[in-house]
Amino acid sequence: QVQLVESEGGLVQAGGSLRLSCAASGATLKWYGVGWFRQVPGKEREGVSCVDEGDGRTYYTDSVKGRFTISRDIGKNTVYLQMNNLEPEDAAVYSCAISSVGCKWETRSRSVGTWNKFFGSRGQGTQVTVSS
Repeated sequence: QVQLVESEGGLVQAGGSLRLSCAASGATLKWYGVGWFRQVPGKEREGVSCVDEGDGRTYYTDSVKGRFTISRDIGKNTVYLQMNNLEPEDAAVYSCAISSVGCKWETRSRSVGTWNKFFGSRGQGTQVTVSS
């Protein structure tokens, strides 16, 4: 049984930084696309970033490019999301999830619904709050 556990989020001032982690058991993350998502009440879950299976290619949604960095530690079977220069608009519940077919990032621009279905096991989510 696959289990993903995100680290605790928190309250950060705008301009500050926070690193989230996604630790897995029951699955070896290097063989999966691992995505970070975020969701605010009343809005659709948004794919923020993804690190691909195998070569570890990374992808980012436009609003976080240059500020967020996704990485993985194969030895720890953990994926991280380093978030710098946080903005109030980044506040959300963040979660990680895995895709056995990789990130499929090109699908995301065509159909978010289809893209989301690639991701199965998901963590419980963690709240990130950014104060202005």
